[in-house]
Amino acid sequence: MLKQSFKVCLCWRRIFKTRVVEPPLDVKNVFYRYSPGGMMTIDELLRFLIEHQGEQNATKEDAQAIFDSLKHLNIFHRRGLHLEAFFRYLLGDHNLAHPPSQKVHHDMDAPLAHYFLFTGHNSYLTGNQLSSASSVEPIKDALLKGVRVIELDLWPNSKGKDVEVRHGGTLTSPVDLQKCLQAIKENAFTNSEYPVVITFEDHLNSNLQKKVAKMVKETFEEMLYCTKSENLEEFPSPEFLKKKVLISTKPPKEYLEGETIVEKKWKKSKSRAGEDVSENESATARNEHQTSRQNPPDEAEHVPDEDEEKAVNQYRELIAIHAGKLKGGLENWLSDDPNKVRRLSLSEQELENATKTHGTEIVRFTQRNLLRVYPKGTRLDSSNYNPFVGWMHGAQMVAFNMQGYGKHLWIMKGMFKANGGCGYVKKPDFLLQRGPNDEVFNPYDEFSVKTVMTVKVILGEGWHQDFPHTAFDRYSPPDFYTRIGIAGIPADRDLKETEKIEDEWLPVWNEEFEFLLRVPELAVLRIEVLEYDTTGRPDFGGQTCLPVSELTTGIRTVPLHSKKGDKYKHVRLLLSIKFGLPYDF
Repeated sequence: MLKQSFKVCLCWRRIFKTRVVEPPLDVKNVFYRYSPGGMMTIDELLRFLIEHQGEQNATKEDAQAIFDSLKHLNIFHRRGLHLEAFFRYLLGDHNLAHPPSQKVHHDMDAPLAHYFLFTGHNSYLTGNQLSSASSVEPIKDALLKGVRVIELDLWPNSKGKDVEVRHGGTLTSPVDLQKCLQAIKENAFTNSEYPVVITFEDHLNSNLQKKVAKMVKETFEEMLYCTKSENLEEFPSPEFLKKKVLISTKPPKEYLEGETIVEKKWKKSKSRAGEDVSENESATARNEHQTSRQNPPDEAEHVPDEDEEKAVNQYRELIAIHAGKLKGGLENWLSDDPNKVRRLSLSEQELENATKTHGTEIVRFTQRNLLRVYPKGTRLDSSNYNPFVGWMHGAQMVAFNMQGYGKHLWIMKGMFKANGGCGYVKKPDFLLQRGPNDEVFNPYDEFSVKTVMTVKVILGEGWHQDFPHTAFDRYSPPDFYTRIGIAGIPADRDLKETEKIEDEWLPVWNEEFEFLLRVPELAVLRIEVLEYDTTGRPDFGGQTCLPVSELTTGIRTVPLHSKKGDKYKHVRLLLSIKFGLPYDF
């Protein structure tokens, strides 16, 4: 037992005893159950893995690998594992609640619309949406973390002769388009070999669109996937599109050889009628055009025939996933053309409003078509929103600002730890099925409990190694407590909290919680450790989010991460995880 001092003033220090973490009762009980002789052999460890940890496919080689991983420790004994070595194994990286070594295991041969895609918003911004710099670094970082959909806003540069990427109408600085494309090419398939989609928000005239077409084709060459037909009845599969880059945007329509479509159509109709076009009337047309330009292309009306007739062929041929809203209101936007799939974009607010009246229509639409959801314009701080509003209605591209942090981004990253972290998560079957009367899943229906997940928060360690000793409190060791909960459909959401352990770097909680899950396929386990502060605002001690569908059972360790998602070297929790049938619910 060691001592730690905290300086209160010149003549007074507070002295606290610090202890080494010891095997808790749960660990002792299970150790002696499987190794009554006090030394766990390889065969006994294998039986523990199969029976208690639920690793039905575990082999003697797996048990030997665990033994080998502990040989460098002074506590290792050649005859077997004694209690302390067994405890260190349980707290180590060979015993994770969600092993990162899990490979892609979902069916990847279904159409693209059958998957959730890890999707970024304004992927080039380094900070807020109003005044931050644009750079290729956030694009690289996103791709290396598994993001599969990158958004670029294309604008003419100040001279109007070249293309730059920036957030229009703000003080954000631009970045060169070619640099962005090159960064995507170099980093697209480092983390995952499944397709990358680039969504263009296009504010270019036809000459610049030609430049973009040339630039994209020369940069990506054979990596670029182009469709032979503009009318696809079904999107290809992620497996078919491996190591391919797809462009998704609306067919171009904003300019027509230096004159706007609005002005040209209007003048043409006037000349046919033998009328003069006055300056005021032309200004009216220009104002109408300016209004249309202020709306992002995905939010403007889409008149396919005229748009596509006037688009330059080189640029139009790039588009693998056509985007746009049909004329009319929400019912038209969500109409499902059996002969042509497409992408629709809605803001988070538009989606929330639409779910109140057209929830099942959205689910039906997303069974074949793609739905992209993006943050509302008032999120100038690059914050995010609840992704489950989109996911539980089948939205494939729930676009997030990746440069910040917060619980919604943590949940997003937790969801996409599933399926080997490849950036594609297969939708649950119930989001893709239709009943005999064409009925589809409604996330607001009443559901019976499908499974009960029991999580026991046993203890935590590592803060005294990864944080300065006054990081949480200047005058004493920290007072840690854990928040643990479920993010998912409304009926499954839950949040529980342990008691706080005062003045302790190695907190032992031994508190058990039950979570009743109705749709576990869409559930994410949220964990956050906080330090109690008398000022009322707790200090942050680590977090993680994990897909419930892929959690391993038994006594498991959970490494914690910083607010930005970086894994701490030592900070982790020891949990006990069980799933049971809901006999009583």
